[in-house]
Amino acid sequence: MKVTWKKLLTLSLLSMTAMSWANDNKLTLESCHLGEIRSQVQCGKLEVPENYQKPDGDKISVNFAVLPAIDDSEYKTPLMFLAGGPGQAAVELATGLNRVFREVRKTRDIILVDQRGTGESSGLSCEFEAVDNVYSSLPDALNPQEVKDCVAQFKGDVTQYNSENAIRDFDAVRAALGHEKLNIYGGSYGTRAGLVFMRMFPESLDSVILDSVGPIEVPIGMFGQSGARSFNLLIENCKSSDACHKAFPDLAEEFQAVKARLAKEPVSINILHPRLGTPTKLVLDNTKFTGNLRFQLYGMEGRSMVPLVIHQAFLGNYQPLIGLMARTEGEQLVYTGLLFNIVCNEDLPRLSAQDKAADANNNFDGKDSHLAWNMVCPFFPEYRPSEDFYQSVTADIPTLILSGNLDPVTPPSNGEYSAKSLPNSHHIVVENASHTVAMSTCANDIVNEFLTSKAPKNLDESCLKDIPQETFMTSVNGIQ
Repeated sequence: MKVTWKKLLTLSLLSMTAMSWANDNKLTLESCHLGEIRSQVQCGKLEVPENYQKPDGDKISVNFAVLPAIDDSEYKTPLMFLAGGPGQAAVELATGLNRVFREVRKTRDIILVDQRGTGESSGLSCEFEAVDNVYSSLPDALNPQEVKDCVAQFKGDVTQYNSENAIRDFDAVRAALGHEKLNIYGGSYGTRAGLVFMRMFPESLDSVILDSVGPIEVPIGMFGQSGARSFNLLIENCKSSDACHKAFPDLAEEFQAVKARLAKEPVSINILHPRLGTPTKLVLDNTKFTGNLRFQLYGMEGRSMVPLVIHQAFLGNYQPLIGLMARTEGEQLVYTGLLFNIVCNEDLPRLSAQDKAADANNNFDGKDSHLAWNMVCPFFPEYRPSEDFYQSVTADIPTLILSGNLDPVTPPSNGEYSAKSLPNSHHIVVENASHTVAMSTCANDIVNEFLTSKAPKNLDESCLKDIPQETFMTSVNGIQ
């Protein structure tokens, strides 16, 4: 990393306590290459307590990377990225983040930290056979013994792999690198982490971006109503499109017919495995059908193909669905052990039977989004945050809140919770966007402007008006 005399002078004036912490605790930092980033970056590890209440007890290594500013002639407060999930490893996302935040990186370091329980920070990953065999197994094939075997393989005290300790790790990385303050960007679950950061270490933060908010007040895990809202908006947008409505005039009815057919009798189809090329039997029921459609609702490209997939399935042709499944088959999207550990302990215990019933009362996938939690959560070690954890965050820190109107998991109503409780915030709802707005729209330019101005209510949002309305693939030839 190139360090100019101005940067050295600035860093020397930062907190001596932070620098002392870094020296007393094992920090390693070296040049490396990540993904498809052509230039060298910095890779590091920091040793921290597994249990912060026992600082002299067992230690874990937190993995992180620094994408150094292209022009570091003037020190600017870096941006730390808080990954989603819970369970995404930030360092594994380096290639995409380097592209999305290219304007930010021109003048600021970008810091990526693998949250404890992900990536090379003692990753907690479960390899469930029913989940891995996405073609041959049905979702309800997951059995209790698989869950028990998964939990048994975890090392250390899994109850310490929680949101609050993750934030202690993030702030420890800040201190070890010698930064007095950070800007933070959180996407999806990363917004929850960001809100916890704002509560625990407000003095460490210059500004905050919350993109697709998982607010403290709304438990993660109940996606029935939000998924149905997103799907019904897709149906309405298809009706509003002359081409889509002409191609699929009965889309809603066809969707319900496919669901009913697959619920009555799952289908088995002999296919070639899209990645391995080996003969494979696809077993498809209504839960797998809607589950794969739900995943497509997260992004505009996936959404564009949903009407065609439904219509072809109605006609008995499941090849377009198989193609969608193949796009992400075999990818490690999240470290499932951490996902279940956090959601099963920090969120689901807050839900009543009435809450679950209300969420399941929808016309998309009913209670299907609850199934994995119901199966897995009883077997994970139990911990509970204090009641203070669930109080609305009120920190007076400049905060930009972004929501996509089409989002299937963090709808704009989620962002309103944070907009109401954070006194120096501004909430932007992007009409024609889905999950994590800055990852796929010009909102990343607005983020860059905000990092400089720290004035959330005085940003140039005009580019958002140019984001086109949803368009849909209307034939297997891709014509829209």
